[in-house]
Amino acid sequence: MIDSVKTASKPALTPEQFAHLGGGTVAYVKAMKSDEVLRLFPQVGPVQPNMTLYALLAADGSPIVLTDSKDAAVANAWEHDLHPVSVH
Repeated sequence: MIDSVKTASKPALTPEQFAHLGGGTVAYVKAMKSDEVLRLFPQVGPVQPNMTLYALLAADGSPIVLTDSKDAAVANAWEHDLHPVSVH
């Protein structure tokens, strides 16, 4: 007889622990349309509608930089000793 595998009733990480996962070492490159930009980068001001931009975000989702080039976002991550990953 095979014993059934029990799953934990609590998540392995608390929301706070999850938010700090990768902090200071990982940054996320996220493609976004210009209409999404103002939510993360309110200081940007008017942006051409329907333009694709690239945000570099800290592991906790904090905005770091906004650019019109994925390569520039990745280069900025490396420049700051962060390991960039893409978010789809």
